[in-house]
Amino acid sequence: MSVFQRILVAVDPDPARLSAIRLAGDLAKLTNAEVRVLHVIASAASLATVVALEDDTEGKAVVDEALAILAEKGVRAEGSLTRGLTTQVAESITESAEAFGADLIILTPHHRGSVEALFNPRVSDAVAHRTGAAVLLAPEGPAEA
Repeated sequence: MSVFQRILVAVDPDPARLSAIRLAGDLAKLTNAEVRVLHVIASAASLATVVALEDDTEGKAVVDEALAILAEKGVRAEGSLTRGLTTQVAESITESAEAFGADLIILTPHHRGSVEALFNPRVSDAVAHRTGAAVLLAPEGPAEA
């Protein structure tokens, strides 16, 4: 039996997602793992208003692109969209990983200054503290998958 059987790769519209998709595909090929691509369609709350940061079509395009890249690599993959406030993204990822039975979560780090990180923790940090699965941060790499 292989170490990683179920890999959840969380993607967002940032170009760094291609590195995470590539890494998930490479690991899945090595371990014959199943992959779930997750994208959280985020909204921001401001005073009494909730503002969508992207629409369903954009979110679906991010997932469809990832699935096409993984299929080209010969990896078994499925996609999933969920919605949440920006403050709930880490929780959505860990809940999805748990429901999928993921033993590995792959994310892209979003670099920011230490002061900003103090007031707005990184999603990757929050996921790592909430899950029992291994968490792997994909290095930012070339924009091709």
